[in-house]
Amino acid sequence: MRIDKNKVKTQDQLTEQAPIDQVEDRVEAKMKKIEGSAKKNVAEGLQNNKLAREGERLKNEGDRQLKEAQRK
Repeated sequence: MRIDKNKVKTQDQLTEQAPIDQVEDRVEAKMKKIEGSAKKNVAEGLQNNKLAREGERLKNEGDRQLKEAQRK
C-alpha cells in the first residue's frame, strides 16, 4: 500500500489549527473562568463590590471564550 503524495493535504493547506492549539484556547478560557469565580468568592467574603463585579466579568468572559473555542 502506497500513499499518494499528491492527495495528501496539510493543516496549513486546509487552514486548520493543530489539535494542541485548539486545546490551548479552551485551557485559557477555563482558567479565566476559574479566576473570575475565585475573585468573586473572595470579594463576597470581603464585601468588596468592585472586586465582585470584576470577578463576575472575568467569569462571563471565560464562559464566552470557552464556547467560542469549543465551536472551532
